[in-house]
Amino acid sequence: MKYWKSHFVFNKSERNGIFVLVILIIILQILYFKYPFFSAEEKVSEKTSTEITQFQHSLDSLKQKNSKKDTIYPFNPNYLTDYKAYRLGMSVKEIDRLLDFRSSGKWINSAEEFQEITKISDSLFVKLSPHFKFPDWVSTAQTSNSIKQAPILKLDLNLTTAQELQKVKGVGQVLSNRIVKYRELIGGYRSLIQLKDIYGLPDVTRKELLKYLNKIPPNFDKKNINTIGILELSELPYFNYELARAVIEYRNLHKGIDSIEVLSKIDDFPRSKFDRIQLYLSFN
Repeated sequence: MKYWKSHFVFNKSERNGIFVLVILIIILQILYFKYPFFSAEEKVSEKTSTEITQFQHSLDSLKQKNSKKDTIYPFNPNYLTDYKAYRLGMSVKEIDRLLDFRSSGKWINSAEEFQEITKISDSLFVKLSPHFKFPDWVSTAQTSNSIKQAPILKLDLNLTTAQELQKVKGVGQVLSNRIVKYRELIGGYRSLIQLKDIYGLPDVTRKELLKYLNKIPPNFDKKNINTIGILELSELPYFNYELARAVIEYRNLHKGIDSIEVLSKIDDFPRSKFDRIQLYLSFN
């Protein structure tokens, strides 16, 4: 008992030392829990890892954008703008040659013709030519020309079907149906010039269509302007009842009409259609 008691009996200086030691321990404990140094290091480490990840994402985005910039999608070189041409690697002189050629109303129909006009280098030609996309009819025409120039099949405008007309470049289903319906409306075409009356038929397409049509023989009867009645005149193409009445009144007032030019004196007479009206009237 005395042995154990000797271990717990301290003098004044020893008690002071123990007290100071306890205070230091308490202070260290407070500092440890209040300022977690290891946690701070972990936070710094986590922040650095996040920054690295974000930087890697930025690099990946830049790579993806650069790969998109390098991608060349199919395009028609006839509609190539100066900005896109510059992005594709063409020089200012090469772009000017292309724009000058297009401003003249001409079209480029092959990759070789594009190089000939713009004078681009062979390396750039190899890079761009696989992406050229021309209309289907250009490719078809090039194929047929390379094989053999087929003879043009002539059609009778008053007998041909809408499907046959659609074989002509530029004539689709809508235009071919209009041509056939107008033929039925006027009782048959008397001249190829009457194709001018087809709504929506471009002049360039009409000229292309004429290559495939036989001329219409003039074996039809004309009505005499000086003997025809008002109702019969109103039923002819390019006339209606009001216009027919005005023509008959003018004829009666001037005791006949001797030429189609005289009809131009009648108000609202369709002067632009003189060439078609002459197909139905005689002036004897």
